[in-house]
Amino acid sequence: MSRFKLENIGRTAARHPWRTMGSWLLLVVVAVVLNATLLGDALTATGNFTDEPESLQAAKLVEEIHGPEQVSEMVIVRSEKMTVDHPGFAAYVEQLAANFASLGPDVVDGVMTFAQTNDPSLVSADRHATLIPVILAGDADQALANVDPLIEMARGADGKGGYQVLIAGGASIGEDFMKIAEQDALTGETIGVGVALLILVAVFGALVAAAVPVILAAISVIVALGGTALIGQKWDLAFTVTNVITMMGLAVGIDYSLFILSRFREERLRGLEKYDAIARAQGTAGRAVLFSGMTVMVAMTGLFFMPSTVFRSLSVGSVLVVGVAILAALSLLPALLGLLGDRINAVQPAALFRRLLRRGSRSSAVQETQPGFGLAAAERHSFWDKVTHAVMARPVISLLVAVIPLALAASFYFDLNPGTSGASTLPESAPTKAAFDMLDRDFSFGQMAPVEVVIDGDPTAPQTAAAIKRLQESLAADDAFAVAGELEVASRGDLGLLSLGLLMDPNSEQAENAVRRLRAEHVAEAFAGTEVPVLVGGATALNVDFFATVNTYTPYIFAFVLGLSFVLLMMVFRSLVVPVKAILMNLLSVGAAYGMLVLVFQKGIGADLLGFQQTPRIEAWLPIFLFSILFGLSMDYHVLLLSRIRERYDECGNNTEAVAFGLRSTAGLITGAAVIMVAVFGGFAAGDLVMFQQMGFGLAVAVLLDATIVRSVLVPASMKLLGSANWWLPRPLGWLPDLRVEAQDKQLQPAYVRERQPS
Repeated sequence: MSRFKLENIGRTAARHPWRTMGSWLLLVVVAVVLNATLLGDALTATGNFTDEPESLQAAKLVEEIHGPEQVSEMVIVRSEKMTVDHPGFAAYVEQLAANFASLGPDVVDGVMTFAQTNDPSLVSADRHATLIPVILAGDADQALANVDPLIEMARGADGKGGYQVLIAGGASIGEDFMKIAEQDALTGETIGVGVALLILVAVFGALVAAAVPVILAAISVIVALGGTALIGQKWDLAFTVTNVITMMGLAVGIDYSLFILSRFREERLRGLEKYDAIARAQGTAGRAVLFSGMTVMVAMTGLFFMPSTVFRSLSVGSVLVVGVAILAALSLLPALLGLLGDRINAVQPAALFRRLLRRGSRSSAVQETQPGFGLAAAERHSFWDKVTHAVMARPVISLLVAVIPLALAASFYFDLNPGTSGASTLPESAPTKAAFDMLDRDFSFGQMAPVEVVIDGDPTAPQTAAAIKRLQESLAADDAFAVAGELEVASRGDLGLLSLGLLMDPNSEQAENAVRRLRAEHVAEAFAGTEVPVLVGGATALNVDFFATVNTYTPYIFAFVLGLSFVLLMMVFRSLVVPVKAILMNLLSVGAAYGMLVLVFQKGIGADLLGFQQTPRIEAWLPIFLFSILFGLSMDYHVLLLSRIRERYDECGNNTEAVAFGLRSTAGLITGAAVIMVAVFGGFAAGDLVMFQQMGFGLAVAVLLDATIVRSVLVPASMKLLGSANWWLPRPLGWLPDLRVEAQDKQLQPAYVRERQPS
């Protein structure tokens, strides 16, 4: 996209504001309708693969034996006074089971009790509690949609007649996760928007200017959710996509508008006419937004190639909301500026307070229109000039001072233990948490999610039957598994199934190691010398295959993101050195964020102080997700800062002055943008689900490191050491498209050469 065309888009939108705003209003209305009618059906609480790992192949064969997979709920009935052998206890359980069955075939497909089956696994060791397994009708999504009557009936019985009645299972736990995720999103939105408004008022000093970025971010979220509702009709999308869209939409939507709006105000201060100021802001800050946003989208596109609906959902949601935020910043924002003009600075609640701090009429005028947290421009420039020149005076020492602590933090990445949280990390307030704890204590929750060993051959054949017997004998000596059930044989006689209960949480590391051991040792040794395929499936095996998939595809995603980002940055800055430095710095800040995650969540350092739940594992999807998000987001500040440095370098040819100018002219803006992002991410980290605590904390830490240590120390120190070599592009690469962000349109240059300094 040429510079003229991008600036022309801004001019056109500004000169026809009602037409542009009307188009966006129509888009928002359509999105609201889509969200109301389709979004619920587009989301699922279950993750799946888009390829066929061993666990998925096993699941398909199990369906040939049992039919389509169904979700079970476990109702626990406990009496402190009576045991299950007491006639009154038994009668109460049978009546409760009959009540569940009366919900009808649309809700319940089957109910079992100890009296009916005489299955000892349905009774606790102290015989004061029993399980009532309830098989729900339909698949996982249908079970989640229809489980409410069962949950209400079970919880309504709790406490009556002296019996404790609790319920937990795939559908009820999934429902709790979805409800808490919605509450966490609301918490994140409230905290993020509230803090963002305060920061924006501090940056702009005007309520109108502060409100515009928040409004545009909200529009981006609404429209992106509408797009998600449409895409979800074709592809299954995880329910967490709504949290990601809200979080990313608020963060980038506010920042993108902040960058362009600040540049517009700056150009108006320097004397440009309204439409010229809009065009120049579009051609400079707007261009930075376009290419930094493209970097985020490129990074998140890489996740789409991971064969998992979880990663596909994260990719779709992020790309959609960032794309909409870019479009809003480059079209809707110019329309609003064309309509409002200098009225964007209206309603200044702190004007009286700022007047008391002013030292002169001219500095007051500058302060009135320049961002900077209420500091006079001269004071702000003096501070960042001192910081920049101090760093560049001793660049090697400055680099070491910055790199060593970041590298030390990043070193803890090697202790990162990936896994999945599961029901054990639900907050105590979750209704199913008490049921899960009791199941795990008295019955072993692992028996709810058995490991399934599928023999893809005639299990009655002598060689196969002997192998099955060896497997059963081998498993009997492994204390990770309950005694295997009877061998089930498909009606057609060419499939066999052994279901193994786990004596531990199926989401635990011990359970995953047990499945790996089952595949690599028990099955391999028992069926050695046979040609019968044996597949291991079940929920834990699905987790194991998911982790293996992440490990397999992560290097390719790293290469994809780094490679395309390198090419894009090389074309934007016409330099081979700048993208190399940007990649190294971003990897360092991402690595430090990984290390902080390990220190806080795995090792528990500061977890209680921050209100986080200490966990033995980091969500397996999180490292690659954080890498993709953070690598893109860090480019926001990098592109904005380097574009101003390059702009001044092209004017004066002095590397030191150009770096100092770039830092001081973007200091307040980047600081404000970073604080907003940290507030948004921190708001989501304040939620109850540990997965969002980890995600929000990791994002907030990395953005904070990038906007402080990287921006204030690493960038100026490295640019001082390299000098003019920063902008070196080998002659053979001169054919690359010129996508530079910095302004070159001399027709829009106001009548000044040097930056205006207040008296």
